[in-house]
Amino acid sequence: MKLATTLLVVCAGGLLTLGLVMSFSAGMTVSGGRYTLMPAVWCGVGLLAATVVASVDYRHWQKAAWGLLAVAIALLVLVLWKGEELNGARRWLRIPGVPWFSLQPSELAKLALIVALANYGDRYQREIPGIKGGLLIPGLMVGAVLALIFKEPDWGTTILLGAVSGVMLLVAGVRWQHLLPIGLIAAVGLGLMLQQNPNRLGRVMDWLNNPDGPYQTQMSIGALGSGGLTGVGLGNGMQKYGYVPYHESDFIFPVIGEELGLVCTLGVLAAFVAILLCGVYIAWHARDVFGLLLGTGLSFLIGLQAFINIAVVTNVLPNKGLSLPFISRGGSNLVVMLVCVGLLVAIARRSVKAEFTEPALTVMDEMPAAPACS
Repeated sequence: MKLATTLLVVCAGGLLTLGLVMSFSAGMTVSGGRYTLMPAVWCGVGLLAATVVASVDYRHWQKAAWGLLAVAIALLVLVLWKGEELNGARRWLRIPGVPWFSLQPSELAKLALIVALANYGDRYQREIPGIKGGLLIPGLMVGAVLALIFKEPDWGTTILLGAVSGVMLLVAGVRWQHLLPIGLIAAVGLGLMLQQNPNRLGRVMDWLNNPDGPYQTQMSIGALGSGGLTGVGLGNGMQKYGYVPYHESDFIFPVIGEELGLVCTLGVLAAFVAILLCGVYIAWHARDVFGLLLGTGLSFLIGLQAFINIAVVTNVLPNKGLSLPFISRGGSNLVVMLVCVGLLVAIARRSVKAEFTEPALTVMDEMPAAPACS
């Protein structure tokens, strides 16, 4: 358990350090210090939050599960009403008079839904295999959150959270025969909604019909290829000068490949694989069902989001607008990802395996004391 926890923290710390460095590199093309200062501020906030979360018993989160979910749903409703609209989507809440601060409620909703599903799975274990307890009730929770996120619209987060929720329900004991039809219905519904959205439909058709992918993906692959094995050098990349849109956020991985090369990109991929495996190991050695489900959800949230982002920038999947955990610019996502790591550490500290790291009693300790001589 100590090895898994150490590897988890080291990999997350390495990715976080790389993210700060690449944020500075990406900020070279932007006037002002916002792109270089704010990632460091959010990094400090996230590390503080992760430290506090790791030092507290994770089971306290179970008591706040429903309240956290209610707050997340309220913020999702609020962002649809008062949120800032950017590129046709309402995903951000801003505080008047504080232009540098924005909150993305869908990031909080990720954590809130995972905690709520873990709490439900722990409290209602016997009802999980049935239709009502395994699909209807948790389906209402998942459906409410996903519907609000989809309405923003944020299709990428909707698909990501749907997949993570499905994994958690399977681990909780929901029969795959019950879950599979729901997944198929959701996929068909998503396809029908896609036909009604010319912008996204055109993006998907471009990805299907063009072997090289759309312009953004072509520039992304070109950046990865131009970096070669060791890259052109930190700060020397050219694709970030307007060639790769959103190079500081969703498409920061190609900038890493161009400037630091294949060695670094493979290291990033290996780090995310290690985080996923360590998280699953920690989850499966949790001392209770809540820890098992919570750790599973957190691990797959980090892992799937990273793999979807990398798949998009390498033209394996169409563009979904998901950031790369720990690396992409974005305060809300960074803080939530670091809190996820802190929660995994908290689960590991109180796991079944951790009990065996305590000093064991020796044979002499167990022997009764000798009677005193008279």
